Amino acid sequence: MADREPNAHRFMDLTVPEYAYMFGFLQADGHLHQGPGRKGRLTVELNVRDIDLLYRFKHLTPYNSSVTERERSTNYAENQHSATWTLCSLEGRTRLNELGLPYGRKSRAIAPPNGGFAERDYLRGLIDADGSLGFADRGWPILSLTTSSTAISTYVCSYARQVTGVERTVNRNTRDEVYNILYAKEAAQDLAADLYYPGCMSLGRKQVKADAIASWRRPPDMRVVHSRRNWTAQEDLTLLRSHDITAVAHELGRTEQSCRLRLWRLRNGRLLMPSEQ
Repeated sequence: MADREPNAHRFMDLTVPEYAYMFGFLQADGHLHQGPGRKGRLTVELNVRDIDLLYRFKHLTPYNSSVTERERSTNYAENQHSATWTLCSLEGRTRLNELGLPYGRKSRAIAPPNGGFAERDYLRGLIDADGSLGFADRGWPILSLTTSSTAISTYVCSYARQVTGVERTVNRNTRDEVYNILYAKEAAQDLAADLYYPGCMSLGRKQVKADAIASWRRPPDMRVVHSRRNWTAQEDLTLLRSHDITAVAHELGRTEQSCRLRLWRLRNGRLLMPSEQ
């Protein structure tokens, strides 16, 4: 039963930035457990340093929920102090499940929600939960996300391409069978600036890193390497049908050298023809 309404919006209205962020975070780091009958619970466990975020979730949820702390020994730390937010409401759990938060194991099954949602807030929730933000050993900015979901991987690459212009095609790695999506230097800087805007809901420690990234400047002696843009089947067809390399290069927004090399590879069987792809 609802005991309060934090604002005028319906619980988990994903057009509201805070709810979109919360849902992205829950998809990545929340656990929805199905119990017997109407029983069950949603839990999120974080290091106690991030407890403020769990209280934000509690405040945004118009159902009874709790934030608790505990200390325990793990394989990674002798004394791990963590905080857990727990929601048991069937109505709340049903709403989250309908939006795309599965019960049980979910890593490969999650996908961006259907319908309208605040995209950059949703993606920031994913990054805060399962991503990394900061500086590489060599001092340049990096922003990354690790996911087992093909749908999430495709969405992140598409969103980042619109913001940064950088094309990414990623595959599952052979060791863990996950997607490791990484942006560096100006691309990471642009993406972080878009996602971590002033006043947004986020993990405080990652907001600090996003602010630090904003001040990075490329050293004068660091060479700029332009990201490769993948060829599409339609571009291949246009290239094959043209008799003027200069004109088709201008039409496709590519260099004459790249067009000649692509054409040679297509005509000599080094690549699949467009009809075979």
